[in-house]
Amino acid sequence: MNENPNITGTQFCLDGKTVEVFPAPGVRLSQVLREELGARDVKIGCNAGDCGACTVLLDGAPICACLTPAQQVAGRNVETIAGLYKTDNTTQALAERFQDMGAAQCGICTPGMMVSAVALLRENPTPNVRQVQDALGGVLCRCTGYRKIIDAVVGTAPVARDDAGIVGDPIRHIDALNKVSGAQTFGDDIAPMGTLEIFVIRSPHARAAFQLGDVDAFVVNTNGVEATLSAIDIPGRNLFGVIPQFVDQPVFAEAEARFRGEAVAAIIGTPEAIRNFNPATFPVTWTKLDAVTDVTSAQAAGAGQLHADRTRNVMCGGFVACGDPDAAFANADVTVEGQYNSGFVEHAYIEPEAGFAQMDGDRVEIHACTQAPVMDLDALEAILAMDRKKIRIIPTAVGGGFGSKLDISVQPFLALATLKTGRPVRLNYTRTESMQSSTKRHPSDIRLKIGATKDGKISGFSFYGEFDTGAYASWGPTVANRVPIHASGPYQIPDYRAESKGIYTNNPPAGAFRGFGVPQSAIAQECLFDELAAKLEMDPLDFRILNALKNNVPTVCGQVFSQGVGIGECLESLRPAWDSERKTATAFNVANTTLKRGVGIAAGWYGCGNTSLPNPSTIKSGIWADGTVVLHQGAMDIGQGANTVISQIFATALGISTKLLKIVGPDTDVTPDAGKTSASRQTYVSGNAARLSGEALRASILEKMNVANDATLTFDLGVVRATDITGTYEFDLASLNSDAEGFVFRAEETYDPPTKPLDENGQGIPYAQFGYAAHLVVVEVDTAFGTVKPIKFVAAHDVGKAINPMLVEGQVHGGIAQGLGMALMEEYIPGRTENLHDYLIPTIGDIPPIETIIIEEPDAHGPYGAKGLGEHVLIPTAPCILNAIHDAVGVRITKVPATPARVRAAIKANA
Repeated sequence: MNENPNITGTQFCLDGKTVEVFPAPGVRLSQVLREELGARDVKIGCNAGDCGACTVLLDGAPICACLTPAQQVAGRNVETIAGLYKTDNTTQALAERFQDMGAAQCGICTPGMMVSAVALLRENPTPNVRQVQDALGGVLCRCTGYRKIIDAVVGTAPVARDDAGIVGDPIRHIDALNKVSGAQTFGDDIAPMGTLEIFVIRSPHARAAFQLGDVDAFVVNTNGVEATLSAIDIPGRNLFGVIPQFVDQPVFAEAEARFRGEAVAAIIGTPEAIRNFNPATFPVTWTKLDAVTDVTSAQAAGAGQLHADRTRNVMCGGFVACGDPDAAFANADVTVEGQYNSGFVEHAYIEPEAGFAQMDGDRVEIHACTQAPVMDLDALEAILAMDRKKIRIIPTAVGGGFGSKLDISVQPFLALATLKTGRPVRLNYTRTESMQSSTKRHPSDIRLKIGATKDGKISGFSFYGEFDTGAYASWGPTVANRVPIHASGPYQIPDYRAESKGIYTNNPPAGAFRGFGVPQSAIAQECLFDELAAKLEMDPLDFRILNALKNNVPTVCGQVFSQGVGIGECLESLRPAWDSERKTATAFNVANTTLKRGVGIAAGWYGCGNTSLPNPSTIKSGIWADGTVVLHQGAMDIGQGANTVISQIFATALGISTKLLKIVGPDTDVTPDAGKTSASRQTYVSGNAARLSGEALRASILEKMNVANDATLTFDLGVVRATDITGTYEFDLASLNSDAEGFVFRAEETYDPPTKPLDENGQGIPYAQFGYAAHLVVVEVDTAFGTVKPIKFVAAHDVGKAINPMLVEGQVHGGIAQGLGMALMEEYIPGRTENLHDYLIPTIGDIPPIETIIIEEPDAHGPYGAKGLGEHVLIPTAPCILNAIHDAVGVRITKVPATPARVRAAIKANA
């Protein structure tokens, strides 16, 4: 309906139907599609044409809807993924292939990818890889590593099978259909059109004092603004954090902002008021203050202290020691040492933080993208000073997380706004404010010395690392404690010392990001291993295999695993590629002058779950009277496949197909706490809880029916049947009383990994299981320009038991893509790289073919022997690339990313 008679209507065809809208001049097509026509399958990732998530077809050609004025489509034909999926045969066939390849992980980029691919396939039904890369090059993905998407478009043979879905079956993601059809709803897809919106006022300086003016007058005098929020509106504790001893970040800063992008206030208004709001009109005055923006200046005498209870801005530290490294160095035949640095790395998930909240009577109901719904509930209970029973968290789908969506973001703003206005509210961060305010990977400054005897055995290891945790702790304590445990890599090192510190600065908070500091330490350790092998005149692979950790050999924490240490097999599995690729590279280098090829390897390990802390997950299941099998699956699926893997484990334990399951997703009202999705814990911890729940449910049914333990169960309308060697027995479920949730059988089971605290030297049992990895990469270096192009990866991963091999491959591809970005291009600079144009992440043309080798060394504690995987893949990727660069051109890059400028400078210096 036209509310402004001065604006003429714009008619166009949307997915086969004529529509008319009345946009003001310059209004984006994406805005009209989503907020006036309800086409929420069109996603917004940047509003700048950088990510391609909003891609639609305009008269058959792919365009970014966020860059297209709505008036330009008058009289033309617009197609979205939802419309295409309903009627277009090419799209429907492509959707099947996407599901069969595991090409949709989190799903936020999937509409843009598929729409772009449909345009290509209409013109060229049999494209090659290069043509697919060219056609889809404008759409970014942060999860898949792109290779599965390429395979789906070119029509590679399916990976998924239509199996029952028990452990080991490569079935499709069980939630993939909604992602490929455009039906999946993410954080900004829930709110009804016209809902009140929130705009957050943020500090423009790294450190600044500020004063709020007359906000009441601002509300009265600003059309469409309903209310404002600031620290005085918080009824409870104006602090949040994830580690109890380090809850130090305010929802709204008070008097002083400690980093650029920190929230100091917010306004609540109509969509039109928020769209037209000029932040310069908000009554706040800023006084820029001196800031400390690196760990050295932060620890200097006289430096400003960010937090009064810390000395020289040291947040905390970690320490692990065993043996006598100094004596070992004295006895070493060779030693190497070096200093390695890394900068901030942005998570760059394609979905910015978003959510919707409303009142349900006297209860607050929050829908938001999150990796940890119960942690959100814990935080809001304190912030709102409310009984937690009056707060409900209903997570949406998550368009990428990688650690940052463990921290709360939009949730307190939404809750406070709906409480203050009594009306529904929504908030969707812009790409800029997401990149300003979200957590980053910790910058690192690492010094390391390693010794070895002439027979190649490691003799002495001394590690010291400082990590920039930014203005607030977030997951910094976890990084500081995890790094010294992992800095050894998966190797036997009897004489070891590792110390780390987390340092406060006036930078954005650094938090959890796929690896919790271990990728940074692995760069130093694995690169120096290559140097050590060279001094010993040993083959780098042989050196690693000689020193690899084995069963019944203590780790640097004194922990001994009697089974499941698969690093040796991972490394050995690389030998055929190691031998052949080095020969090929040598021949290539003889024939080429400017381009040089190198081959690099690196290994890694990662402890699954919390470090020496309780880490439980609970899974509930049951049978309704009509025979429906219900699985309450509270583990957040952020694209990694938790919904699928946990369903497969549960179904295996119960003895049925996953196709028979009704999944009830995370919801703090109805689903038990399956813990946070982080630290590669869900397959292991929640998987074990699902196994226990399935086994308990099966046992109660078999006991009730009085049949053998190995009986086969089937469920039908109102009945359960059990078949054993004596025959088939049927039980009428209606004969049983239902509980309050409608269950006639139910089971709720909890699993908490067996760990033990570390002593003052870091000795103990920090994790019940580790996963292991070894990577090989071939790179091509242009010596004239310093560019580095990976052309092949081989990745071996010990996953204990591959619950779903297709999902294992998906995690390997995605982790390699992020590791490649960290190694070669990604460097977040506060104030300069606050968009996806200036901050570069890998595109579909940057990721080479990846060969995945799945190693299965069963873990003693994992469900059916399974180990976690998500974090492990990223850890060896950057160091193997750096080692390959050295192999190609003889220079050692010690600061990542290895940009063309840094590589070229090193080559010139080495000439």
